[in-house]
Amino acid sequence: MYVVFLRFSDNKTAAPQHMDGHNAWIRQGFDDGIFVLTGTIEPKQGGSIIAHNVTREALEARIAIDPFVAQNVVTAEILEISPGKTDPRLDFLAA
Repeated sequence: MYVVFLRFSDNKTAAPQHMDGHNAWIRQGFDDGIFVLTGTIEPKQGGSIIAHNVTREALEARIAIDPFVAQNVVTAEILEISPGKTDPRLDFLAA
């Protein structure tokens, strides 16, 4: 399982130009069964993703094609988490 932080860069003002592509990229991540949660890093510092069911290499490749990453609107940081104990509702993350 991975937590991805997409923190705004100095090019943050370009975000509106790439928002449609970024949102399509997010939808594709959910459609592919990779993303299980996305959200905003408050206060408005960027976004975050919880991803699973993917290798780190494949996740890195997926992140590289996010229009926000490709256009330097955000920089990406990937943290790998090896789930130990989960609430039963999240057992699929530990599988």
